[in-house]
Amino acid sequence: MLKKFFAVTIALFSALLLLVIPPAYAGDADAGKTVFAANCAACHMGGRNAVNPQKTLQKDDLVQYGMYDATAIITQVTNGKGAMPAFSTKLDATQIENVAAYVLSKADDGWAK
Repeated sequence: MLKKFFAVTIALFSALLLLVIPPAYAGDADAGKTVFAANCAACHMGGRNAVNPQKTLQKDDLVQYGMYDATAIITQVTNGKGAMPAFSTKLDATQIENVAAYVLSKADDGWAK
């Protein structure tokens, strides 16, 4: 009986982890650099935001606005929001994942050159 209880408990815990932990995106930051330069840099050069200067791509701002996460960035780039256009018709899913990886890597290093 105790074995069955532990087995069920472990199974439930494992299932909950799968529901709570977001999927990891293995974007290629190096490939994302090229996509970013061609599609995003006009408004976000150096991690800034030309349209809304308070919402930059700096790590502190990404954290503050719930965007320090590959899934959130992928959603934003795919669907757009506010003044930012959707890129779902211009970029494929891999390119968008790569941009997210690039943005997170640059945010981590303070957008240093």
